[in-house]
Amino acid sequence: REAELAGNLHHRNITTIFDFGVENGIPYIVQEFLSGEDLDKKIKRGEPMPIYRKAEVLIAIAEGLEYAHNASIIHRDIKPANIRLLENGSVKIMDFGIAKSLEHVNNLTQTGITLGTSAYLAPEQIRGEAVDRRTDIFALGILSYELLTYRKPFRGEHLSTVLYKILNETPEPITQIAPDVPPDLAAIVERAMEKDRNNRYPSMEHMRSDLEAVYREMTGRSARMQVQPPTHEPQAPLDPEATLRT
Repeated sequence: REAELAGNLHHRNITTIFDFGVENGIPYIVQEFLSGEDLDKKIKRGEPMPIYRKAEVLIAIAEGLEYAHNASIIHRDIKPANIRLLENGSVKIMDFGIAKSLEHVNNLTQTGITLGTSAYLAPEQIRGEAVDRRTDIFALGILSYELLTYRKPFRGEHLSTVLYKILNETPEPITQIAPDVPPDLAAIVERAMEKDRNNRYPSMEHMRSDLEAVYREMTGRSARMQVQPPTHEPQAPLDPEATLRT
């Protein structure tokens, strides 16, 4: 199912799936090779990262999810471990394993929720209610909080503790933990993490637009940034079509 859903998504911020099938009873997926490192490893190390770069990463994730949402697919498992930062600076969303099509009803359900995944669940997921695009927005809000502060907004040693906090508690303000975060950026994250989905951003497009506005204020540049970091030697721009042909 992951291959069938994600295989139809062709976007620079989503891992490309080339083929899938079953060989000798074993299902397989052929996807593009990704260099770099998962975002959760950088967060766990507390790797220094400029605020504007963190904003770039969040914009890239929002762009990829906006594309998926416009194709009527929600990810349902957005977390730092499913985001890869490539060596050239690109950002890729991975693992549409529990993605859900808004157009097709099926009986497959999420099982085996771990303590690591539970920290990114939206209240409606915990209550077993229907999910929609705003569910991914909540998860991106949690990821954003963690990227900006290097700590999870809802923490606990037990699954029940984490779920209770998501449903009932308000996390410590971002600017108190990380004073270098612009208040406007913190406000975007706080709105994305609203417990009532009606108070969140109505779409990923709206959240991305606000992120881009803050990015422009921070850098004085267009939010359609170049992901290729500066180097001493000129490098050819990334060509997704060439990758597909290869």
